[in-house]
Amino acid sequence: MSQEAVSPGDVPHEAASGQPEGLLERMERLMATLTADLTELGAELRGPKTGDGDRG
Repeated sequence: MSQEAVSPGDVPHEAASGQPEGLLERMERLMATLTADLTELGAELRGPKTGDGDRG
């Protein structure tokens, strides 16, 4: 199966105006989602903040 294959999630979304969402709008939405996910992952990897300085 090639990367160009269309999955069920690739159905064009409609913008708030009811018009099909353009490529730029989709890319902006995907980048915002990716940024939020990476921020959350970074916070999880850093772990809980402790003020005692004992990290080792």
